[in-house]
Amino acid sequence: MEFEWDDDKSEACLRQRGFDFAYATQVFFDPGRTVLPDDRMIYGEVRYQVYGTVTGRLFVVVFTQRGGRFRIISARKANQREVKRYGRLQN
Repeated sequence: MEFEWDDDKSEACLRQRGFDFAYATQVFFDPGRTVLPDDRMIYGEVRYQVYGTVTGRLFVVVFTQRGGRFRIISARKANQREVKRYGRLQN
C-alpha cells in the first residue's frame, strides 16, 4: 500500500490530536478494519472512512484513492458515536 497526504494537514493533526497521518496509516493494517463510503457531503470525489484500531484505540481515517495511492484527508480518534457504530458493524 502506498500513502500520500498534505504535509501541512498532517502536521496540524499532530499539533491538535497528538498523532500525524503516518501514524494513522496503521488502521489500514488492522485485520478488523471496516471501510465505509463517506457520504456526509458531496466532495467532488469518492471518499471513504476506515475504522480501525491502533494499540487498542479506535481511529477513523478519511481517505480517497488517487493514482493507485491512498490519500489521507483527515484522521481522528473515534468519538463515542463512532465507537458504537463500529461495534454494531463488527457484530
